[in-house]
Amino acid sequence: MEIGQATLVIVAALLPVVNPPGSALMSLGVVPHADAAERERLARNVALNSLLLLLGSLLLGAYVLSFFGISIPVLRVAGGIVIAAAGWRMLNGQDDDDDETEVHHHRGDPSFYPLTLPLTVGPGSISVAIAIGTGSPRQGAGWIHVVAAAIALAALTVSIYLCMRYADRLSQKLGAQRTQVVLQLLAFVIFCIGIQLFWAGLSELIGLHAATTT
Repeated sequence: MEIGQATLVIVAALLPVVNPPGSALMSLGVVPHADAAERERLARNVALNSLLLLLGSLLLGAYVLSFFGISIPVLRVAGGIVIAAAGWRMLNGQDDDDDETEVHHHRGDPSFYPLTLPLTVGPGSISVAIAIGTGSPRQGAGWIHVVAAAIALAALTVSIYLCMRYADRLSQKLGAQRTQVVLQLLAFVIFCIGIQLFWAGLSELIGLHAATTT
């Protein structure tokens, strides 16, 4: 039961930020003319790259924060600002010109950049993964946390692969207008997640400040 709850917590924290369906739909602008074989290869590589990035953030994030002296509340505030800013840009379409430029001028294999980073696993996802990793006991993650993280990352990896692999079919079924509506809704959810993460970190910082001044 504890493993199941821990797995759900990790999935619930990462899934909205990673946002496999939204990332997959946005990837159509990077590889609009990819055939089935090429899309399968890209989906496999993006899923593997995303797994490695998230796993590294979970396992090494606490050590990185400790090395630079960064607290969890500060990480949440910074991650919330990054996520909210990304959602705001998507809502207002401020990055349309940049996206078009990136598509036309991109060269080489796009499976890591930009499909993995930052479209699928961006700064917000990495921040959340680090925060989850630092939530384990200081003496090291217990076996429950390790198993739950493994299951959650496996589920996320599979979802990333499936969404990226069949993004073209999903877009065709939705149509251009519905696809745009879905992307706008996803952008609003991302913006709200960023605000929530920012407020959680800010509230904790205010509480710590009040405790030290009394």
